[in-house]
Amino acid sequence: MLKGKVCVVTGASRGVGRGVAIGLGAQGATVYVTGRTTQPGRAKLPGTLYETADAVNAAGGVGIPVICDHASDEDVRRLFERVNEAHGGLDILVNCAIAIPEGLTDVAPFWEKPLGMTDLFGVGMRSTYVASYFAAPLLIARGGGLIVNISSAGGRCYMHGPAYGASKAATDKMSFDMAYDFAPHGVHVVTLWPGLVKTERTLAVCNAEPEKYGAWLEHGESPEFQGRVIAALFNAEDRKARSGNVYYGAELALDYDVKDVDGKQPPSHRPMLGDPPVFSAAVVE
Repeated sequence: MLKGKVCVVTGASRGVGRGVAIGLGAQGATVYVTGRTTQPGRAKLPGTLYETADAVNAAGGVGIPVICDHASDEDVRRLFERVNEAHGGLDILVNCAIAIPEGLTDVAPFWEKPLGMTDLFGVGMRSTYVASYFAAPLLIARGGGLIVNISSAGGRCYMHGPAYGASKAATDKMSFDMAYDFAPHGVHVVTLWPGLVKTERTLAVCNAEPEKYGAWLEHGESPEFQGRVIAALFNAEDRKARSGNVYYGAELALDYDVKDVDGKQPPSHRPMLGDPPVFSAAVVE
């Protein structure tokens, strides 16, 4: 259970962020959810910040919506100031915020896609760093905090082109390096790779292009699944030993006996997409 614990989930108007927030709320956590969509119909996909907060409340937690543009360092600074003023610290930060460019899943070489693909280097890669930067003093103050960076096997295999792959690989390495810096302070950092998640975007793509994911969708994860995994990881006795590493969420779920909302055990995509990276233990200060 996460009763009394304070969490921040970035990019939670919809998608994996929304699901993670609900999953943590179901364990009794207070969850600050960030995003930019405040009214239905303002975005191409369904979901708003306030709807996510309401869903967290309905799940048994306390949902607190915070309008935050993760391209703005000042917005992010104010977010964590607000958390600190209310609670004096933070227990869990989950970095989900990402700018999904138009045409991401189009099959084409990178030079035929818009340069807007590089938005992934801002809200995605850089925003993970910035949120963790401002969260660090709060996590240290609380003691035993956890950062989870949501990434993808696209950091290891070809997926959606070099901009996507580079942003994910960078996020994975950031987790490793952050874990080193945090180690003396008892704060732990991991990267999670979800499988195919049944988000609003994925379902829209499948409706438009049924052949896009084929049989994969049948074994897809609910958006709430990774939230369940994160809650189990936070309470796990081996959390310290896992810090700095990259995991398929489905494999941690097996280790911690976590099932999806439908009672099923989503499969790991390791056989198809490859092993998570293993980084060198060498240290150059």
